Amino acid sequence: MSLTSVLDTAAIHAAAPLSATLAEQTKENSWINILIFIGFVAVTMIVVFRASRNNNTAAEYYAAGRSFSGGQNGTAIAGDYLSAASFLGITGAIAVNGYDGFLYSIGFLVAWLVALLLVAELLRNTGKFTMADVLSFRLKQRPVRIAAATTTLVVCFFYLLAQMAGAGGLVSLLLGLDNSNKVGQNIVIAVVGVLMIVYVLIGGMKGTTWVQIIKAFLLIIGAAIMTIIVMAMHGFNLSTLMEAAVQTSINEGGAGQALLNPGAQYGKAPLDFISLALALVLGTAALPHVLMRFYTVPTAKEARKSVVWAIWLIGGFYIFTLVLGYGAGALIGKDAILAAPGGVNAAAPLLAFVVGGPVLLGFISAVAFATILAVVAGLTITAAASFAHDIYSNVIVKGEPKPEMEVKVARRTVIVIGLVAIGGGILANGQNIAFLVALAFAIAASANLPTILYSLFWKRFTTQGALWSMYGGLAAAIILIAFSPVVSGSEKAMIPGADFAWFPLANPGIVSIPLAFFLGWLGTVLDKNTEDPRIQAEMEVRSLTGVGAEKAVDH
Repeated sequence: MSLTSVLDTAAIHAAAPLSATLAEQTKENSWINILIFIGFVAVTMIVVFRASRNNNTAAEYYAAGRSFSGGQNGTAIAGDYLSAASFLGITGAIAVNGYDGFLYSIGFLVAWLVALLLVAELLRNTGKFTMADVLSFRLKQRPVRIAAATTTLVVCFFYLLAQMAGAGGLVSLLLGLDNSNKVGQNIVIAVVGVLMIVYVLIGGMKGTTWVQIIKAFLLIIGAAIMTIIVMAMHGFNLSTLMEAAVQTSINEGGAGQALLNPGAQYGKAPLDFISLALALVLGTAALPHVLMRFYTVPTAKEARKSVVWAIWLIGGFYIFTLVLGYGAGALIGKDAILAAPGGVNAAAPLLAFVVGGPVLLGFISAVAFATILAVVAGLTITAAASFAHDIYSNVIVKGEPKPEMEVKVARRTVIVIGLVAIGGGILANGQNIAFLVALAFAIAASANLPTILYSLFWKRFTTQGALWSMYGGLAAAIILIAFSPVVSGSEKAMIPGADFAWFPLANPGIVSIPLAFFLGWLGTVLDKNTEDPRIQAEMEVRSLTGVGAEKAVDH
């Protein structure tokens, strides 16, 4: 299809009542979405089977034998990080709220500077396969590994729950099912869960990584195509595009010029925004499934290169979301977006249909499903590795498992986690899932990051400080979220009829993150026991130079 014909198609579709057109088109062309999705699954399954040939050792299963280059791993990180919520949610937020919607993109991107400067290289040099390897390096193994595995499993569970529940919502939006068709949504949640189990069970980290690389390529290419078409329709002039979005908003009686200014969403709640920003910026550098990716590269230099690649790819994608968000605002309008199935999340699929017709809509739909698959696969192998390596290998059998037994335990854990995720996704289907993602970031920022930074940079840090910080941060984040407006006390809350909210903010980061840092400090200064200075010195040398890091691969 030529650019001219695409623009002609866009002009025709833009004149239609889009809130109804999308539902009609997805029902008529759902077979296109399904065929493209089946094609993605078929290709990635072949890749996974090819990648599974050498998955007998823990180093191969958890870290892909440290065989990926920085560029490959950076692309996989982008595929792991750019979830469906990131694509659909941010595009919709910009279309509806303008400038304030783009603040999500900025927060998600800036977070990688924290990962690059403070975490990536040092973590890769110090650990074997999981975050707990780093935290327990110079502290007492058993209690610290149990605490780290607990926070890892909780973060992964809530992130998994959000992705699986989101799959049910995407079905309504992208396959033209009615929102009341819970059976169809639950079937798709189960299908996503089964595919996730197969990917991780067979392919391990190597197979999962290739799925994420393919998905990142498809997502970025799809967003780039839409961006080019939208820019072409406005003379490749971003100012013209923004003016068109403002004019459409004025025609609808909306915010108008305010779309280009800060304050549309967070103007009345600046503390909420600061709290959310803290969770996003600091939480990303402590997400277990992101941290685990640093172990798949052979050297510290490649770990740094991974983050640089991820920053460029993720940054480029978020620039696309700026164009797509304002493009949706200009070509579709806030009213049509909010009236469509899926509400704000409908902006990107609506725009795909407007600028490219059913074929581009089908491609974007399939990419959205592929995005969920890639993200849940990464989360699952992280959770399985945390249980098998940290709990089974280092706590239950105390570091002396049979060579193949740890991998068997990990694979059995994958099945259990997959079944739990399917059940949880079905139970959470139709609920407000935004708080699940916020909770995952808040827990990571509160329970994991303070302990990681203290372990790497504070010589006096002790086991008691680590336990106080991890458990205190975990408890604070969960309790504050449970008693916040996202769970009860408002029409948009998870439990709309109840009202037991006493914490005024939607995200606990502004309280729970400083509290976790304080508890880590307090637990250490009150601890009469000190850690072995020789092991601390060894950790410092290894983290800064990489000397001896390769021995961490061996059992």
